[in-house]
Formats: sequence, structure tokens, C-alpha cells
Amino acid sequence: MLEKFIVGEQYTNDQVSVSLQVENLGGIRPSVDEKKRLKHIAIMTKIGGKEKNILENPYQDRIEQGILVFTGQGRSGNQSLNGRNKRIVEQLEMPVPLFCFESCGRQSYVFLGLLELLRYYYEIQIDSSKNLRRVLVFEFKIHSEISIIPINMAKFLTIDFLPKDRQDLPISEFDQEVEVPEINQLQNSGSELLEVETIRSQLFSINPYKFEYLLKDLIEKTGFRSVHVTPPSQDGGIDINAYVEEKNVFFANTLVQFQAKRWRHSIGSIEINNFRGALSFAAKGVFVTTSHFTKNAIQEAKNSSKPSIALIDGFSLANLLLENHIKVTLE
Repeated sequence: MLEKFIVGEQYTNDQVSVSLQVENLGGIRPSVDEKKRLKHIAIMTKIGGKEKNILENPYQDRIEQGILVFTGQGRSGNQSLNGRNKRIVEQLEMPVPLFCFESCGRQSYVFLGLLELLRYYYEIQIDSSKNLRRVLVFEFKIHSEISIIPINMAKFLTIDFLPKDRQDLPISEFDQEVEVPEINQLQNSGSELLEVETIRSQLFSINPYKFEYLLKDLIEKTGFRSVHVTPPSQDGGIDINAYVEEKNVFFANTLVQFQAKRWRHSIGSIEINNFRGALSFAAKGVFVTTSHFTKNAIQEAKNSSKPSIALIDGFSLANLLLENHIKVTLE
């Protein structure tokens, strides 16, 4: 039995299950005491880093900007916040240590560090049978800077990095709630909804730079001229520049600048403020993502005392591509 885990070190499935006193199967493995109180959880993930894996399952778990995007338990049908999924959320109320391990095949795992639950929400996905379903998505910050985790000290280390009172934190520091429409709130018919979500899922699988050129095609088709994608190393926070066509008498020749994030994790208010700071003087801003925006990000974008930012989430983007007959090509 191990007394500690070290970030970057490899462990067997048996070492994890025995040392943390958790089951040896499943992606969410809680450990409880004799009174059924939660002690800690082992989160076992398989990151969709390989192109083949992403094409097979575009919703596969990912790590982006130090954030793990993790799909809840339940491979078919709608997921719900109960059972093991619900145990994760207990960290919002108490300092439950979440140990994160990435599968590297053959019942072996690399320890990634302790996790901090940032937010969770439901979104629409397509299952292996090509049916729409509602799933739970968890977003965690990976605290890999704490490289050695003694198991008996994990709770105290978790207390150190968790926000002391999430409700009192300013908007710029914590974005918890995510604005995602329910299936019954969407105007699309069942078949069209499936088509739109298929397009959104395909967007996760294309190269980020190719994604920007796909947006360029869309922007040109929706009433802009002189549309240019900025070089990756020289974008300064701006991915695409475009000008409103002259036939639009009210906004002719207005510079519109776009930021494009082909992300699985949500866009928060910090990203909105950073983008606003990168805009040229008098330019209008549009933030486009394949994922979602937090409620605080939406509030910040509409802040009446600052230049407003137009927001296009993944579902709206997929809708626009469908309406303008622009196809996503993965090769």
C-alpha cells in the first residue's frame, strides 16, 4: 500500500485501488468511512489527445489550459446528478480531495494531481447509437504544482487551494454557472437538432487553425469584406479581422475583430475581459467558441459601462454553419 502519489509517476490499477481504498473499476471511484461519509474520490480519465480517438469520440475527456473536461458516469441514455456523479459535487460544500489519474493502457495510470471542481452542467451530446442525450460535464482545475501528495495530507492540501467562500468571490475570479439550453428550449426539430449537434461535435476534431479558416468562410458569407485570419504567433488575442460591407449604410466599413476558441471547456469572464483589452480602438468584438459561456461571462460581455462583446456559443455556431451550407471537413 502506497502512502503518497507523485505527479507524473505511473501506478497500477491495483496500487490506486488499494492505496485509496476505492473500487478497481469505473471513472469515478469514491472512498467512504464506516459511517458512509465521503473521504476522497479517485477520478480516472482517458484523455482524447490522439487524433484517431478524437474522431471516434469528439466528446472524449480533454485537458485544455490546465482544465480537465470530464464527462459524468453513464454511457447510454440521459445522465443525472445522482450516485457517483453527485459525490463529485460535494467538493463545493466541503474539502473533498479528488485524485486524478490518466489511463496509459494496460491497467496503468499516470497521476496528474489533485483536482478543484470549477463547475458542472448538462449539455446535449450524441451517443454511439447516433441519438441525442443529456450528459453531465464537469470542469476541473488540475493542481499539478503540488507534486507530492501524501494520502493522509490530501484533505489539508485541498483546503489550501479551494476558494474560501465561493459565493463572495468577485465575478472575475470565479465563474461557476454555465448557460446551456435544454433540449426542450431549442427551436430546432428533432432531426435538425441532431444535425446541428453533429456539426458541433465535428468542430472538436478539426485543427484549431483550420477552425479559424472555417470561421473566415462563414464571416464572408454573412456580410463582411476584407476578412483576414491573423498569423498564430502574431494575433495579439485577435484571430480574425473583418469589415462590414459598404451596403450596410449604418455600419459600413466598421472593423469587427473575432476571437475563436475551439475549446471543450467553458468561456469565463476572464477570457471576455482579456479579449476586450485586445480590441483595436473603436472595433467591435465577437467571441466565438465551440463550447459554452458562463453566466458571468455573458453578464460581462453585456456590461453597459464597457464596449459590448457579441457572443456565439458552439450550438449557435453550428446553427450558422448549417444555415449557410458550410460543411466541416475533417481531412
